[in-house]
Formats: sequence, structure tokens, C-alpha cells
Amino acid sequence: MAKAIFTIKSGSGYKDQRELHYHFPRTYLNQVEAAKGDSIIYYEPRRSEVGVGLKAYFATARVVAIDRDPDQDDHFYARVADYLDFDKPVRFNDDGKYYESRLQKDDGSTNKGAFGRAVRPVSEVEFDLILRAGFSAELDFGAVSADSSGFDEPVVEFERPMVEMTISRPFRDRAFMTAVRYAYENRCAVTGLMLINGGGRPEVQAAHIQPVASSGPDAIRNGIALSGTFHWLFDRGLISVGDDHRILVADKVPEQARRMLNADGKILTPQSEAHCPSPYFLKFHRENVFKGE
Repeated sequence: MAKAIFTIKSGSGYKDQRELHYHFPRTYLNQVEAAKGDSIIYYEPRRSEVGVGLKAYFATARVVAIDRDPDQDDHFYARVADYLDFDKPVRFNDDGKYYESRLQKDDGSTNKGAFGRAVRPVSEVEFDLILRAGFSAELDFGAVSADSSGFDEPVVEFERPMVEMTISRPFRDRAFMTAVRYAYENRCAVTGLMLINGGGRPEVQAAHIQPVASSGPDAIRNGIALSGTFHWLFDRGLISVGDDHRILVADKVPEQARRMLNADGKILTPQSEAHCPSPYFLKFHRENVFKGE
């Protein structure tokens, strides 16, 4: 097994769904096979022709299987699990420092040949450094309190490799909450309310659209920011969201709650289109959780 960087970008023509699978050509089969069973980091380049793209590392996952693409003989899918968005993107070049040393030439310039590889191996040390940069807000949270994750756990031992921490449920809950709150600017998506408690912390919660118990990933696109009452209603299928972002309401929802919903009948969405709820996960919620018509 070997850790790796997987490059992924929208509009590339590949049939990626980063939370579930990575689509790639035969060219990279050996490298992906080497990463099977191990962790990977996703990287999104800048598309110079349109000026779009993070130009940064943004999430981690684990390769669990490789399947042939039934529609393209020379393409494959890397199936992934344990997907987790970083709480902030990590630029590949941080003030002249390259997280992947092989991307830098002796003269300090970028090795464009190595950088152009869509799948490339990365050392354990460099992998750990990228994770630490991506989850920097999580490194000092100490004991995970009940109001932030629902768990009462001891202080996280930070000397452990970061990759071990990212499979811890309390850590994942905290990281998911942080990323979703940030994407929605600490506002409840269905009411627009932004409530801050006496300690200066936002009261909005992060709800999974496809529940964790149903194999839903800890991904921003599988999350929605909701106040406590509406999180409860969402988890119990009394409200849901259409593909057009319209709020769907079951008959049992009381009128007092209905009056609190956004006047236009739609959820607030993140400014970044890449963070908007995925139609795939919204469909799962409507078909498997929602109790309305």
C-alpha cells in the first residue's frame, strides 16, 4: 500500500463523484492499485483557461476497491470510503514551500512533469503535513464536548499520525461540523437565522443529508446547516429538500415551524457551488427519510 494524491477537477469529462468514486484511465492503474487499502488526498488544480479551481488540496479518503468502467474499457473507478473535507484548502505551494517535494526542482521552480500526473505517490511524512494543514482548526479542540459532537471523549493525542485521527468518529464529527458551518456562514439553511451563544459560538448544527448510519459520507455536499429544531425535523424526515433547493414539508410539521421557513420557500446555499448539496444525497433523503408526499 502507498498513500497518493488524486487530482480531480470539475468539467474534466471524467465521471467522478469524489465522495464515492474516482474515475481514471488505464494510465494510472498501477498507481491506484498501489494506493488500494490506503489513504489518499484530493487535489484540485486551477483551470487556467477559465480561471476556476482551488489550486489546493481539499479532502481525504481511503481507496477500498477498483472496478472497471462498464462503458469504457480503458477506464476504471477507484471506490473510496471515509471521505472527509478539510476545514480549509491547502495550497500546494505555501510561501515557496512545496508539500510534495517531488514537485519542486532544484532551482525552486515547479516540476511541471511531476505536477501534471493526475495520480502520484506521496510520502507518509508529506501526507501527514498536508492533513495537519487542512485540519489545523481541529488540532486544538481538546476534549470533544457534548454540544459540538454528541460525544464525551478524552483529549485527542496529537502526537499520533493525523491519518489515524481522521478515522476517529469524534474528530470526523467536529471536522464535518466546522466545514459545514463555514460553508453556510453559520446560518440555518431553511430559516436564514444566525444565532450566536453567550460564548460567541454559533448555535447552528451540521446535519448529514444521507445519514452516517446509511453510509452517508462526512462531506460538505452531504451536509446542510440547520438550527436545532429543524435539524431534528430533517433527521426524522419531516422536512426535506428538492433538487431545485425548494424546502419540502410533511403534513405533520406544525404551523409555527412553517412560518419560520425562508419566505421564498428555498434553502440558503453556500456561496461556492462546489459546496452546494449534491442531488445524489438529496435524492437519498427524499426517497429514504422524508415522510411527505
